[in-house]
Amino acid sequence: MALHEKRQDLDGEKRKVLLQRLLSELSGLDPNLYYQSTSQIAVLMRAYIDGDAKLVQEEHQLMQGLAPRDIEVLLSLH
Repeated sequence: MALHEKRQDLDGEKRKVLLQRLLSELSGLDPNLYYQSTSQIAVLMRAYIDGDAKLVQEEHQLMQGLAPRDIEVLLSLH
């Protein structure tokens, strides 16, 4: 496995962990989130990431370029 592939795998795992943390934060802010569809949650998470989420620079870089559909797919892998 090339170094580039290992880096991508590591970034992917970091994204999943970060998305779970953000989902937990967002759930605390909106108790009705549990009843939303995954696609709606992904849209809300993208807005949260772009707005009120407190992310460090590395976390912003990990989330940069993720569309709601990407977030939806990553959330559905859990």
